[in-house]
Amino acid sequence: MSDRRFRFGVVGSPTTAEEWTTTVRRAADLGYTSVLMPDGLQLPSPFVSLAVAATVADIRVGTFVAAAPLRTPRQAAWDAHTLTVLTDGRFDFGIGTGRPAVEQQTAEIGLPFGSARERRDQVRATLDILEQLDGDRRTPIMLAAGGPRALALAAARADIVSIAKDAMTPRAEIAQLVRELRELAGPRADDIELAMNLFAAGTRELPPWTHRAAGVSPEELEASDSVMMLRGTPQQMIDELQRRRDEFGTTYITVNSTYLEDLAPAVQKLAGS
Repeated sequence: MSDRRFRFGVVGSPTTAEEWTTTVRRAADLGYTSVLMPDGLQLPSPFVSLAVAATVADIRVGTFVAAAPLRTPRQAAWDAHTLTVLTDGRFDFGIGTGRPAVEQQTAEIGLPFGSARERRDQVRATLDILEQLDGDRRTPIMLAAGGPRALALAAARADIVSIAKDAMTPRAEIAQLVRELRELAGPRADDIELAMNLFAAGTRELPPWTHRAAGVSPEELEASDSVMMLRGTPQQMIDELQRRRDEFGTTYITVNSTYLEDLAPAVQKLAGS
């Protein structure tokens, strides 16, 4: 389905400066092309954290993803443009409408959460302002999409699209969403890079916080054919990633930083191929 080359990213968040810089340097050493960070008031600021990351290794950085309701459109666009400038174009701006937990967080900072439509409009407004600020220098945009309206927005505006569905979504449904995205994108379909985020990789036992993060028990997730999982030996992981590229067109693979070392053999074999 895709003739794009593989690239790999690590999704993590700093707990200490030492831990964060160690993760970033290790990711770069192992051949990962990017370090990404989620958003939320329970975490350090992603924009500040990613600015630090970009100074310690020659690696791309990105939000995965910034929650639009936590900032005004101009503030989010300003922060994104600043990172693009200060990283010399090594920043990918992932932005979305926010997970359910963000509703309470917006109340804490005195901003409205808004309806689904209002939050999508906020994403659009942010991207419009960012384009104005960027001028000739364009920040790559990553959008997560699962529903029809989000797919349409991603088809029109995103450079990178991650299909946003829960851990137990069947492969056939993922493939159908990819087809719908490509149809909506029309002539720019081949310009969109498809991303897939991995909850776990390799053979290590799943952590106890699996249920909270994935919505199902470790046993259920292990027994499923979830695309959030990439289990097996290095060769089995390599074969499965190639299968997914053929099946879905996914070539940008990101993984939870807990499994940075576990995925590394596949990264070193497939990155750039």
